Amino acid sequence: MNDWSAQDHQFMAEALRLAKRGEFTARPNPVVGCVIVKNGDVIGRGWHQSFGQAHAEINALQQAGEQAKGATCYVTLEPCAHVGKTGSCAQALKQSGVAKVIAAMQDPNPEVSGKGLQILEQAGIATQSGLLELQARKLNPGFLSHFERHRPFVTVKLAMSLDGRTALKNGQSQWITGAQARADVQRLRAKQDVIITGIGTQQSDDPSLTARLDFSTVDQTVKQHFRQPLRVLFDRHGKANLNDKIFKFNQPSSERNNSKQNADIWKGKQVWWMTLSDQRSALADSKYQHIEAHSMTAISEVLSALSERGASQVLVEAGHRLAGSFLQLGLVDQLVVYMAPKLMGNHAMGLFDLQIEQMDQCLPLDLTDVRQFGDDIRLTYKLSNDLSD
Repeated sequence: MNDWSAQDHQFMAEALRLAKRGEFTARPNPVVGCVIVKNGDVIGRGWHQSFGQAHAEINALQQAGEQAKGATCYVTLEPCAHVGKTGSCAQALKQSGVAKVIAAMQDPNPEVSGKGLQILEQAGIATQSGLLELQARKLNPGFLSHFERHRPFVTVKLAMSLDGRTALKNGQSQWITGAQARADVQRLRAKQDVIITGIGTQQSDDPSLTARLDFSTVDQTVKQHFRQPLRVLFDRHGKANLNDKIFKFNQPSSERNNSKQNADIWKGKQVWWMTLSDQRSALADSKYQHIEAHSMTAISEVLSALSERGASQVLVEAGHRLAGSFLQLGLVDQLVVYMAPKLMGNHAMGLFDLQIEQMDQCLPLDLTDVRQFGDDIRLTYKLSNDLSD
């Protein structure tokens, strides 16, 4: 049994705080933080700043330099054992001469799981894991879902009035919430690999579905490494056209073509257009990918396809029908609901299209967070299939 000291908790907590600095740019890789300590003093700090670039341990080792010999390394995720876009962190720690490595959790990636710690142990380096593991898991729900369930972590975001309405009878919904809540939505979008919407929302609101992040409020490295999420449009009868805002934004070609900056999911494509009919003739531009879906209920297959391409976090911003379909299929992990102090009346649209006849059919939710943004309240709920516990 591990006997963690107060200092152990202190240094791992700092590593967890460092990890969060990569929440907008490390995706689809996990966010990871690292602190190297010698004689009670921190001599190296690092976090994974961007996909394809140095991992947290390497950045911390570079700061520590020769002092790393004999030090203790606190890292929020087991050091990687394999060589991918970067070298093996376990090997780098081995060569640095650190005396001990404490990981918050083992890596669920089968290419790593236990192997990173094994490399260190075989080199005579003491290892431990499990310190603040729950907090570490909460940092990377998408990463865990990708390897443990083979699908992305799905968040459904909704804005509603106090009486639970999301749009007027005519479909109008801009704006239910105020400016501060809408700014928070941009931060939520910026953490996603993919944003999904439906044709109803597309035609009513014509959203761009881009993350308009205020770079003055985040780490200075975010602007340099930030990439827009991929956008997916469910459009049963191919009603959308290339004049819609969702098709207007294009990631700069320098970002799309830099393989060290991009995961497989992007591959130069900005939008996946899901229809039941073949609309390929309308999509001559290579930055759009048309996918002819045989059934619009094949949501799980779409999530699997996204997961295979590296997507680990998906945000659904859609109307009551598509959002309800995700819920009915048991594919929602988290609900983020912005509630405005407004009443929209009985004829306005509800949150979800759900067929529930009996009370025992109601879906249970656990409230995990409540925050206020201006006059609006953000409610965060997890469903029973959440992975953070």
